[in-house]
Amino acid sequence: MNSTSLSPTARTSLQRGKKRAVTDRSALYEILDDGRICHLGVVVDGSPMVIPTGYGRLGDTLYLHGSTGARSLRAGSSQEVCVTVTHLDGIVLARSVFHHSVNYRSAVIYGTPRTVTEDGEKLAGLEAITENLAPGQWSTARQPTRKELAATAVLALSLEEASVKVRQGPPVDDEEDYAMSLWAGVLPVRQVFGDPVPDPRLRPGTPVPPHVLAQVPG
Repeated sequence: MNSTSLSPTARTSLQRGKKRAVTDRSALYEILDDGRICHLGVVVDGSPMVIPTGYGRLGDTLYLHGSTGARSLRAGSSQEVCVTVTHLDGIVLARSVFHHSVNYRSAVIYGTPRTVTEDGEKLAGLEAITENLAPGQWSTARQPTRKELAATAVLALSLEEASVKVRQGPPVDDEEDYAMSLWAGVLPVRQVFGDPVPDPRLRPGTPVPPHVLAQVPG
């Protein structure tokens, strides 16, 4: 696999908005590493199903997890799936309704995932998922028991077939509309963490760990 660029396929080659395509593989990594939730698209019993789920990345492999009883994960390991991650960065307000848009970064990955059965890789995948959601938490919390591992399904999906699409910048209006006295621009969208809320059953005097406080804007 080329480590620096995405290899286009019939499914990952953009048909519309081609100028927004990004082929640098590092952009794919950045979008995945900046996200927390992906959407897993599968077909279950003949019907499409799109499931939001946590994920983690190790190199060119994306790890997904859930209950062994989850129909989406059972189906996912026997068919091609589609995984998407999208960041909404801004609302683009144009002078005309037609040219309103959004600034975004999105990644789409295709492939047939495999079920992870080896305990070492399974733990590594779960650690990647946990650390993507809450950096520093894996080494702080209790590790999974064998019973918990057996009840957890982990899928590994190669990042070989993927596409990245990005839209950034101001609105693009029709040339004659720039003379209109209407405000146009971008309303930025940001996701931030709030102050930690303690569990009501927390033991008295238990402090918030530094790795959690580190996620809260100063």
